[in-house]
Amino acid sequence: MKPVIGLTPTPSTDKLGHGTFRRYVLANTYTEGVEESGGLPFILPPQGGDPNEILDRIDGLLFSGGGDIDPMEYRETNVHAGGIDEQRDSFELALFKAALERDIPILCICRGIQVANVALGGTLYQDIAAEFSDQIEHRQHEAGYSPPDKSHGVSVEPDSRLHEVYGSTEIETNSFHHQALKDVSPELVVIGRAPDGTIEAVDRPASTWFLGVQWHPEMMFREHSEHLKPFQSLVEATHASMRRASATV
Repeated sequence: MKPVIGLTPTPSTDKLGHGTFRRYVLANTYTEGVEESGGLPFILPPQGGDPNEILDRIDGLLFSGGGDIDPMEYRETNVHAGGIDEQRDSFELALFKAALERDIPILCICRGIQVANVALGGTLYQDIAAEFSDQIEHRQHEAGYSPPDKSHGVSVEPDSRLHEVYGSTEIETNSFHHQALKDVSPELVVIGRAPDGTIEAVDRPASTWFLGVQWHPEMMFREHSEHLKPFQSLVEATHASMRRASATV
């Protein structure tokens, strides 16, 4: 059976000719990355209730990109954050923590890596250029790059999860974010950095399979096939988890 991968979308308020609606948005490249890797994508809109009711029905999780996390969630006032959605924050933080308790394979992309750090007690730079470094333009469209373009390198820790996934200690990535990890949770290990020192990837050693990346592999894998590897590794990890679960029944 194909493993079911839950994906988190971005809430959006859209004004149309027949009214204003709250909707949920997710680029098709996320779901296509899961599908092409042998998984079955299921979109998980923000909702209340027990997150374990969702986790009972899925085999893996992908936390996607989107708006900023409310700085109140990491004990700071809002200086540079935007696109905040309190319902999404509440839902994803609770879902993430519950998924860790079950040791479900998790891939975190862009906002997702920030959700992981905040959920585990870490903090964020609310704006990289203002609070850390303006050496690199991390919103590459401002420098004229298109979504699948490679705009900077990432140095990968040898023998890390990221090295295992990509098979290299150097990766060329895209970049579409203005925030980044600041104080890293003790539960996470930094396994990739940009040339300016920005944290680009983390692992959680206590998890059987976990990977957080700050770039957008879902925008890149069509033109740069190596960026399908995070999706493939996630699906492979869910297959392994399903086999272990079947063996204990």
